[in-house]
Amino acid sequence: MNTAGHSEATARRGLELNPFRGLRYDPDRVGSLASVTSPPYDVVVRPDGVHHLQSADPYNIVRLILPEAGTPSARTEQAADTLRRWLAEGVLTADPEPALYVYEQRDGGGMVQRGVIGALEVSEPSDGVVLPHEEVMPPVVADRAALMRATRANLEPLLLTYHGNGTAAEVVERTARRPPLLDTTTEDGFHHRLWSVTDPADLTGIQSDLAHHQALIADGHHRWATYRQLRAEHPSPSPWDHGLVLLVDTARYPLRVRAIHRLLHGLAVADALAAVKGLFRVRHLEMPLTDALEVLADAACAGNAFLLAGDGAFHLIDRPDPALLNRTVPADRPAAWRSLDATVLHATLLDHVWRIPEDSPAHIAYIHDTAATVAKAERGGGTAVLMHPVREDVVRDLARQGVTMPRKSTSFGPKPASGLVLRALEV
Repeated sequence: MNTAGHSEATARRGLELNPFRGLRYDPDRVGSLASVTSPPYDVVVRPDGVHHLQSADPYNIVRLILPEAGTPSARTEQAADTLRRWLAEGVLTADPEPALYVYEQRDGGGMVQRGVIGALEVSEPSDGVVLPHEEVMPPVVADRAALMRATRANLEPLLLTYHGNGTAAEVVERTARRPPLLDTTTEDGFHHRLWSVTDPADLTGIQSDLAHHQALIADGHHRWATYRQLRAEHPSPSPWDHGLVLLVDTARYPLRVRAIHRLLHGLAVADALAAVKGLFRVRHLEMPLTDALEVLADAACAGNAFLLAGDGAFHLIDRPDPALLNRTVPADRPAAWRSLDATVLHATLLDHVWRIPEDSPAHIAYIHDTAATVAKAERGGGTAVLMHPVREDVVRDLARQGVTMPRKSTSFGPKPASGLVLRALEV
């Protein structure tokens, strides 16, 4: 990317965040606000996670974001019918006036994250306003697009970060001292609070501040790609010109960056290790998961390193053969991209050594929870590939260069809970 051109684009245009009439659950119509929420659609582990959430409350948001039916078209029709029914019954109601929403998450360890939820103008990566850092899988974008077309709604906010510490942050802090619209604790121990911002001066202050900033997509690349696709399908101006986001100022609230692990269904650990023999250094670790992750962290400081699990032990593979990397990693990318663990995993291990298609759910799953990845590998006879997280500054630097990382390279958090506020395009 041309740096001078990028700077000029940023100077001309920044983030445009608009208020909207949020759809929210009527607390008198549901068991509890906590029981109708869900993690984002791609974090819910199917099918057991979906069934657990469905049984928590008949109105759980998972019935909209992950409808279950026999065909893709039946799933989207079911979600649209469910949303229409909930609106007709008053289970979900629109707030009386357009607002931006201040959203707070707090865990039991003292972590606090606050941000602003609004309808953000959709832009292209070349505009330099919203920076993606990961590639997307077209089938997932197609699935999300079909769901949004059918429901005519943004059902859950994606997570963006910016670095500001200006007027918007001041409004967020001042708003958080007021009584909230909702206050609930979900089963994962996170405490959630939501406030509406409707005062014209506060809205103007937030919008004027954000207009000078660009944002990094922390979580929700597929939904952002979906917003872009749907905007292109509808002549502007239209409600599809904007999409639901949560913007977090990392100058005030740095996000946690975690790895997304891989579960290789059809590859036994013994076969995985045999294939890498002579290409990577292999060390057998007889120790608990927490200790093995510390060994991984130490090894990752020196170069590419991965933990394999699934046979009751852990195996550190690191120090890849430089000649192997030269043969398998594309040379036409920045050095920072070529040295990423995710790059080496996909270009070298998955494509070349193990020959596993990365976009086939039958062969590979992407899982956020470390212990769950190991447990699933042990139950199914597959291989868990555990990764060390990438630093946020590396992610942001690559994004500013216009370089996307391999898909599912990072997990920023905490992620916003789905179900606290929705955006209907025709309200």
